Amino acid sequence: MTKTAPQPQLTTDEAMLSLVLDQRGRDGAIAAVERPIAVETPVAVEFNGIGYAVVMATPGDLADFACGFALAERLIDRAADIIAVDQHVTERGVVLRVTLVEDRMTRILERVRHRVSESSCGLCGIENLEQVLRPLPMVTAHSDADDAAVFRALDLLHERQPLSAATGAVHAAALCRSDGTIVMAREDVGRHSAFDKLIGAMLRDGIGWDGGFALLSSRCSYELVEKAVLAGCPMLATISAPTTLAVERARASGLALRVLARPDALLAPG
Repeated sequence: MTKTAPQPQLTTDEAMLSLVLDQRGRDGAIAAVERPIAVETPVAVEFNGIGYAVVMATPGDLADFACGFALAERLIDRAADIIAVDQHVTERGVVLRVTLVEDRMTRILERVRHRVSESSCGLCGIENLEQVLRPLPMVTAHSDADDAAVFRALDLLHERQPLSAATGAVHAAALCRSDGTIVMAREDVGRHSAFDKLIGAMLRDGIGWDGGFALLSSRCSYELVEKAVLAGCPMLATISAPTTLAVERARASGLALRVLARPDALLAPG
């Protein structure tokens, strides 16, 4: 990435608002309480001037999000494919204008064509089904983490979730080393956006998985499996359960899974 407008790291101050709510007790008592609420705002993503998608996200770490999202959409192969990321805050949300190198225009136009088709009529037709379940590469990296490392990361994750601690309404995605220590984490109201932000931050900073794994505070859906595979992640651990398609896609790509990871036990799909 050759130019990026200044992007402050996500802080709890800008990612939440304080609202006054009525607390209603079981006994009928009502009291006004002030509580921090996680910010959720529309983020319209443009690639090379072409409207691509609107996602609901927490307005922070958006340069990381742009990079991770572009990789997940297979529009880029490396951080250097992004020339610039510019944010424009409007009354209705954030416009995220991403400039990719010129030779990525074909990919942008091809994906836009399919996305328009998908949104206009739902996921209908063989062509759209093929787009949703596009072939994934095989994971060539290996995780050196054992189950004890996953449990250790679980114990440490709350320390990397200041926004969740304040609001109880956001997901986290963490890069963990093979011993379970957490290198970095990103938070967002959306589990997909949190993972995109983490992957994008790693890509921009040139940080690899190095035998470690990703830990997500969410269920294991097929979209998250695909993001992990495309990011070269060797193992994906999630706090909640997987879907059948997530297990199938992970197995076909050689991605190790650790799911329903709780303090006392976890599951490892075969």
